[in-house]
Amino acid sequence: MATGEIIPLVAAIIGLGVGAQLLAARFQVPSIIFLISAGLLLGPFSGFIFGTRLLSAATFGAEALPAIVGLSVAIIVFEGAFHLRIDRIKEAPSATLRLVTVGAAIALLGTAATIKFALGQPWDLSFLIGALLVATGPTVVTPILQVVPVRDRVAAALETEGIINDVSAAIIAVVIFEVVILQDRAGVAFLRDFASRLGIGLLVGLVVAVIVYYLLRYVDLSPGNAPRNARLLAFAGALVAFATADTIASEAGVAAVATAGLVLGNLDVPYEDEIEAFKGDVTLIVLSFVFIALAALLEIDDLLRLGLAGLVVVAAVIFVIRPLLVFISARGDRFTRSEKLFISFVGPRGIIPASVATLFAVEMQAHGLDQQAQLLVGTVFLVIFATVALEGGFARYIAEYLDVIPMRVIIVGGGQVGRALAERLEDRGENVVIVEEEEQTVEHARNEGYSVVWGDGTDTDILREAGAANAKTVVAATGDDDANLLIAQLSSSKFDTNRVIARANNPDNVEAFEELGVRTISSAMATAWAMDNQIERPALAHWMTDVGRKGDVQEVEVSPDGELAGRTVEEIGPKLPDTCLIALVDRDGEVEVPGPDFQIEGGDRVTLLGKREAVRDAMKMCNHE
Repeated sequence: MATGEIIPLVAAIIGLGVGAQLLAARFQVPSIIFLISAGLLLGPFSGFIFGTRLLSAATFGAEALPAIVGLSVAIIVFEGAFHLRIDRIKEAPSATLRLVTVGAAIALLGTAATIKFALGQPWDLSFLIGALLVATGPTVVTPILQVVPVRDRVAAALETEGIINDVSAAIIAVVIFEVVILQDRAGVAFLRDFASRLGIGLLVGLVVAVIVYYLLRYVDLSPGNAPRNARLLAFAGALVAFATADTIASEAGVAAVATAGLVLGNLDVPYEDEIEAFKGDVTLIVLSFVFIALAALLEIDDLLRLGLAGLVVVAAVIFVIRPLLVFISARGDRFTRSEKLFISFVGPRGIIPASVATLFAVEMQAHGLDQQAQLLVGTVFLVIFATVALEGGFARYIAEYLDVIPMRVIIVGGGQVGRALAERLEDRGENVVIVEEEEQTVEHARNEGYSVVWGDGTDTDILREAGAANAKTVVAATGDDDANLLIAQLSSSKFDTNRVIARANNPDNVEAFEELGVRTISSAMATAWAMDNQIERPALAHWMTDVGRKGDVQEVEVSPDGELAGRTVEEIGPKLPDTCLIALVDRDGEVEVPGPDFQIEGGDRVTLLGKREAVRDAMKMCNHE
């Protein structure tokens, strides 16, 4: 295709990609649904609309398109790994490890067996397709998590699984393709090739990460251009890592960029926020291009040839294999049954299977394996389309039905008071979001690890972005009483928030706040109460407020199916940890110190007092959430 025809085509793809992102934000569904739809419209269906196919394998050249896709995948994987924090992985360590080992093995074997018997294919091709379909990937999981704000432990498991499985699935698929299918060898040769590619990727990624980290330390030598230089260094590092490793061994580049991104993302690099924002924007563009381009290259006939057997494969992947591997991998962990069901439902396939399958098909056709190439592409894309459409389109509804979206605590005001409160709430396991307007304060709060929305908390749209529609508590903690009052009123009237608390900087405003039905904390009175506690109850005050305290006091609602519901305090006593006791019970607003014959019921709010870990264990007995 001539240059004059390629330029408008690329512009159209990028324009459609941006439009897909806007539609996704508007309708709160993952963008990949609109991206694939745009690709189908531009490619397979364009003959009906424009009278000619606009996009074909020859459009960018047989070698250019794989190179474009490869570099795009490098950027996407690097960006996903850069966001993955080790402390988030620790939220569910055992389940995460099993998901990418035992779970991946179940996915590989289960999918291969399904293809073998449903489609009647030989084992080598079945394992090749099975390897490709192990990968979920950040390209499809991240857009879902952006519109479904699940608990950190759930998000960490899904994100980690996606990034690691992208790497392992790509390498396993390449080794199967080159060693088993093209060379007709297996066993030791397979393991050797897999280990060498993975090792090369890890080594190159680590070396590039160290070099980039070293260079980032000196970007401040030109202060005016420092943020830009930091962004460009990280971007170049991703491409260099991919190109270097992939030149040494095909598909080792995916492991290299994943390693480089993970290492750099967990180091204290300067201008981290600018790097994340820049790479996020670049990723959206390349993600749009790759998904639309690959969907446009698909031949609908490849899907139709699969017939009913293809639907059997899809059903097995979604409704049998995925739930099986999740429940086995997450056994005995901290996930609730609803969270396991949600993770079972979220396993869409994305860029890695699509791009690698396309490259394999081209090479298989060159070796005269046309029928196998068509079946490979058709099966992989059918599973991609089905999982993206079903799991991407219905993820939020499923999450709401299963009740796995945690209610948030929104703190408007990221100053010292807001951050101190956020620290205490997060330590207790609350899902906290800070809203802050001052850019410097936003950067400071984010560097401390808090989730921050940048904007004016008196703006309804900003509150909605922070999750006010799903918030159980909104705290107006700015230094401006007028702003705090407006925030409290908006939270109550627009979002019907269960509990709204406002900070009154001027004690004279407390009465006016409370007359409007706003729970108010006076800064002056709070200081006076704290001082009074230090005078009259110094041991308790020290115990409750000291940083790193051994003791703790927490209030938690007893769930009807909790271990304490329906039992008396005397019966509960031996079941509680030795260094914890029930101090108070709040039932329908009536608070009392319970006697031994007092029966705890579901819905009661109990105050637990004791050593820190004992209180945490007792909270789980009251409510597994």
